[in-house]
Amino acid sequence: MIILRSSNRLVSASHSRLVTATTTSSIGYRNLPTSRRTFVSFSRSRKQTQDSSSASSKPSLRRDPGLTFTSVISDPKEVPGPEGIPSRSRQVQLLQSGDIQYDVLVIGGGATGAGCALDAAARGLTVACVERGDFASETSSRSTKLIWAGIRYMATATAALLNPSLFIKPIVTVQDFLGEMKMVLNCHNERRYMIDTQKHLCHWIPIAVPFTSWHVSPAPMGHWLFGFFPVLAPVVFKMYDALSAFTCPPSYIMTPSRTKTAFPTMATENLKYCAVFYEAQHNDSRTNLAIAMSAAEKGAHIANYVEITNLIQDSSGTVTGAHAVDRMTGKSFAIRAKKIILAGGPFTDDLRQMEAGEHNPAVRGASGTHIVLPGYFTPPGMGMLDYNTSDGRFLFILPWLGHTLIGTTDKKTPAETMQNPPEDEIEWLLNESKKYLSPDLKIRRSDVLSAWRGWRPLAADPHAPPGAPVSRDHVISENPETGVLFIAGGKWTTWREMAQEVVDRVANGTKCSTLGIKLHGGEGYEGNLAIQLIQKYDGMAQDIAEHLVATYGSRALDVCELSQSGQVTHVSGKRLLDGFPYIDSEVVYATREYACTIEDVLSRRTRLAYLDKDAAVKAIPQVADIMGRELGWSKKVKEQQILAARSYIESYAGRTPANTAQNTEDAPTPQAA
Repeated sequence: MIILRSSNRLVSASHSRLVTATTTSSIGYRNLPTSRRTFVSFSRSRKQTQDSSSASSKPSLRRDPGLTFTSVISDPKEVPGPEGIPSRSRQVQLLQSGDIQYDVLVIGGGATGAGCALDAAARGLTVACVERGDFASETSSRSTKLIWAGIRYMATATAALLNPSLFIKPIVTVQDFLGEMKMVLNCHNERRYMIDTQKHLCHWIPIAVPFTSWHVSPAPMGHWLFGFFPVLAPVVFKMYDALSAFTCPPSYIMTPSRTKTAFPTMATENLKYCAVFYEAQHNDSRTNLAIAMSAAEKGAHIANYVEITNLIQDSSGTVTGAHAVDRMTGKSFAIRAKKIILAGGPFTDDLRQMEAGEHNPAVRGASGTHIVLPGYFTPPGMGMLDYNTSDGRFLFILPWLGHTLIGTTDKKTPAETMQNPPEDEIEWLLNESKKYLSPDLKIRRSDVLSAWRGWRPLAADPHAPPGAPVSRDHVISENPETGVLFIAGGKWTTWREMAQEVVDRVANGTKCSTLGIKLHGGEGYEGNLAIQLIQKYDGMAQDIAEHLVATYGSRALDVCELSQSGQVTHVSGKRLLDGFPYIDSEVVYATREYACTIEDVLSRRTRLAYLDKDAAVKAIPQVADIMGRELGWSKKVKEQQILAARSYIESYAGRTPANTAQNTEDAPTPQAA
């Protein structure tokens, strides 16, 4: 590979093409000699800036340096998409064609962005949706894995009502209370939609709240009423059930003796009782991918690893499209659209910078660290909530995919692509967990199999008039000068509601239909599908069958057929690693569901990196072999993909801290275009 640089251009001799975008940032990896790295220069091309006499482009001024380690120019060959869905290659071709002025261009492929694409396409609009990384590669894959209805918000709403402000400003106080409770009620409705309609993606999980005294002092959340929560909890949780019209499993209490049976690893010394309530649990990255694939099925032109480099404005300042680059090939192209929706989560302000230059910030990021321990720390069917941690946060200890998930922390900090969980937050999570787990269990730093960090976008409307109320939920705002909409904030539970609200703004009166849509894998799903797989495919282990069904729903049959029917000769349905239910056929199927990198498979198509960092590193060579054959990687591309995956996975912590120095050392320095 020969790389030729000029002040704002780069030519790759092996690819024989010029690649352009907004900042110079290498997609190549430090452990290769410079002459063997594959770079993409992101600087605006003369052709793009002179796109038309009446149009101008506003460039992005900031690009997350972590993106350096998330993709490699690989020129993948086309593989078919899932049945009934176009391939990624076809989607990119459609986006590149320039034949369509889309009704809507959605920038961002997380839960909200993909949800907007699904909603708009289901209404019959022409839709483009692009994501600079993989679907769910940022916030949407790093949650606590709950579709929860907002028990904390119900508590804070009550605390705000029973406050001296009720007598000083009674109308405002009651309005705030009703607004907060409306948000909680919406969360209950959306949780019910997910658990009833998306049975292949969600399930109920009981969560125990242990009480070791009848009164807590100082009172949790700074309100005297919550000092009596140990006494009030059974009534509170029945009220919580009532908000769902009692469609969830009923809350109940456990005596200390019953707790020992149901949750044998819980500390029971001084335990008065446990209150148990229910929330829904899911595999967040899989849900996000199901939303994206459903959008494609409805006709949206949606693709991952397509990065917006700048926005196109007409002579009046209205944004009429965007320039983009396919990060898998380096090809640049323009996308024209009547309306632009920014759905960048905690990175929304970076997107807004393209649109408006210097601007009032709309989103503040709050990072949350999670740790994963071996599964034996929790029973497989029950989690636990500490509602009164040492610094006032909620702390969940949950069974998830055969492991124990603990989180989360909450720290205001700018969002970044790499994981890099702070070591002090890992230690805090371990220390807090020890309070409620049996003292016979020694929770050690070496028990941490994986640790990772995500960001919660806390949003405010920069275009709101003075004195407008601050949103406690999500924000949808339109720039009156450019016509660009953005949506930020919210939570996983309300992804569908958020998408509906923003698409209502551009849909010209057409009605939302997503409440009746079963997501990818939901059609034909049956509760006994795992047994059918075991009976159909002799020798299939029960844990593999249950994993396939829980992940792919009815599409589990398609995964199995890849190896069992001889469609693909280099996979056989065997485990990728002992001790995990993931099989080699899933890697092939992942490429059909738009997986482009090894890290896509290890972090989001399977969850190996999130469950066990060391296991993910061990699986890299086998995943590389399968993907390389499927996507036609050259030897050099395969080497670069392997090094890219190792570099990214080093940003997770495991039994040892995250190697943050390795993540940034020798990373390419962005240069001004």
